[in-house]
Amino acid sequence: MSINSQSDIAANLQIGPTDQGMVRIYVEAEGIDLPLDFDPDEAAEIAEELLAAAEAARQMGQGGGKPKKRR
Repeated sequence: MSINSQSDIAANLQIGPTDQGMVRIYVEAEGIDLPLDFDPDEAAEIAEELLAAAEAARQMGQGGGKPKKRR
């Protein structure tokens, strides 16, 4: 599965600090409990990547998606 593949899987996502000074991204889906812990610097990098992806998605939405190939 790639980042552009659609899926029917539904999941819950929780994000917050742990008592150990880490940032946890917790993913829960049917049969899956996945806690992902990051140090604060790594979490900040992930946040920057999320913001960049959101902006890219906005730009694609305004321009109609991927550029079409010319024939």
